[in-house]
Amino acid sequence: MAQINVRLTPRAAREQIAPDDGDGYLVRVTAPPVDGRANDALCRLIAGRAGVAPSRVTLVRGAKSREKVVSVEGVDAANLRERLLA
Repeated sequence: MAQINVRLTPRAAREQIAPDDGDGYLVRVTAPPVDGRANDALCRLIAGRAGVAPSRVTLVRGAKSREKVVSVEGVDAANLRERLLA
């Protein structure tokens, strides 16, 4: 299981994942930050890029913040970084 730090930008023009200055990620999703839709879009985007089921991606911390910690099961940290930035 790998945990990653994410800075989320909702209501973006397109969805994308980019590296942050540190070891985290800047993620943009098109969903609005209403009723958890941006968080759901974040988990679906990470799951799709990582090649795991959406149920294996969970929000650990930051449900109401732009700064989040996301846990991804079934892939190690090195492979996850490679897959997310491909």
